[in-house]
Amino acid sequence: MTEFKFNADGLIPVIVQEAADTQPPRGRVLMMAWMNLESLRKTLSTGKMHYWSRSRNKLWFKGESSGHTQDVVRWYADCDKDCLLFEVRQTTGACHTGYESCFFQGYDMNGTPLPVAEQLAFDAGKVYAK
Repeated sequence: MTEFKFNADGLIPVIVQEAADTQPPRGRVLMMAWMNLESLRKTLSTGKMHYWSRSRNKLWFKGESSGHTQDVVRWYADCDKDCLLFEVRQTTGACHTGYESCFFQGYDMNGTPLPVAEQLAFDAGKVYAK
């Protein structure tokens, strides 16, 4: 895994996409996150997505507080080996705001937000209540 190009902070961007063979087949981009070598190794050894949290400065398991885990189906590196793509089976929603995907907000060509067209997948206030 040393052939991958981690940035100066030891991180590599990761695009997370719903696996194409999920029911119904969709292939939607769920989120973008960061991995370090430890989170990549942990992901590959467990088959569950692990990331590096830049805001908390620590390794985190996707679903550790919400229960909304991501099971790895397959993964790829781009041609420059400086970005990874993981296809996953997502439990409930991927976004901490309650939507299925972090990419729920559309915009028009002037940069004006469009009305959100989808329903929440879960109540973030209840899931992340402390």
